[in-house]
Amino acid sequence: MKITFLGPAYPYRGGLAAFNERLARQLASEGKDVDIRTFTLQYPKLLFPGKTQFSDGQAPENIRIVRELNSINPVNWIRTGLKLKKERADILIIRYWLPFLAPCLGCVARIVKSNKYTLVISIIDNAIPHERRVGDRILTKFFMNSIDGAVALSEFVQKDVEALRRDIPVCLSPHPLFDNYGRKVPRAEALAALNLDQDYSYLLFFGFIRAYKGLDLLIEAFSSERLRNKKLKLLVAGEFYENPAAYKNLVRKYNLENDIIFHDHFISDSEVKLYFSAADLVVQPYKSATQSGVTQIAFQFEKPVLVTNTGGLKDYVSHNKCGYVVNPEPSFITDAIADYFENDRKNVFSAFVRLEKEKYSWHKMTEAITEVFYKCLLQQLISSL
Repeated sequence: MKITFLGPAYPYRGGLAAFNERLARQLASEGKDVDIRTFTLQYPKLLFPGKTQFSDGQAPENIRIVRELNSINPVNWIRTGLKLKKERADILIIRYWLPFLAPCLGCVARIVKSNKYTLVISIIDNAIPHERRVGDRILTKFFMNSIDGAVALSEFVQKDVEALRRDIPVCLSPHPLFDNYGRKVPRAEALAALNLDQDYSYLLFFGFIRAYKGLDLLIEAFSSERLRNKKLKLLVAGEFYENPAAYKNLVRKYNLENDIIFHDHFISDSEVKLYFSAADLVVQPYKSATQSGVTQIAFQFEKPVLVTNTGGLKDYVSHNKCGYVVNPEPSFITDAIADYFENDRKNVFSAFVRLEKEKYSWHKMTEAITEVFYKCLLQQLISSL
């Protein structure tokens, strides 16, 4: 079976690229002929809030990656679509996460499937984005109408997709574990590498920083006297995708300069294991979300997680077993953090995480793709009768 991916991959950086590359490896290990077509231009500089879109690491080995697609050039969309149409892959897998890309991806999908052979299956992170804008639903509908089937990464997203397309197969397959960041290292070694004081416990807020991720809620929660009398620090590791002034002002307002540590840059793949190995509890105080790769990195490193009961985050974390599921409000976040340290939950929760992580294998993701593929074929057969 020949499978072509369309989505982020090296030289682009970040969780989407890492996911696509890891899934391509899994499919190849199962005997599939796999390649990835990524962008020549993903986001125009005007629309990208970070410092760079590109990785400074080495290209992944044993994966065929071709830079093919320009997200803002319709002539390129047609050229790419015609090329992929001619190649006649059995499956074109398109990663969808942002309405901005809907015209580009939807156009390519329509051209490719006009060969009456290739089936287009989308892996969908967000049907409707966290930060909604005028036109998002129209753009997403345009893309959804171009695909034959979908794999949703959370039940929340699955419902969104089914509301938009009731006529296509949609399977739920939770985000697999990110097992491509190396092995856990001893906590003392990780703390030393990050130049962190060994005498403190650490909360970890990880990933790029935008308003919907609720770092402001966590800072307010961390200002509580209930936490300030503990040997506890908050480590914020990730690049700001918006003006950091509001967050830094909150830190000053609550006199937390000595208690909150900012490593506000993009965290390279080689550093990820250090941050999660150093952490005692990973905190995701999101105001809105569908699912998050951060949870799956935490589980891979066997770290308990505090999430809010927004979107699909709660689907991954069993409350009071693998961590906490709380309302996205500072007082609830404070209570959960205090409970974790006051009642020494680390070992018990970590043991549950070790059991829970077995559910999130990459093979289950490939099984979901295969299931959607055969359901699409069956649907085509029935419609032809």
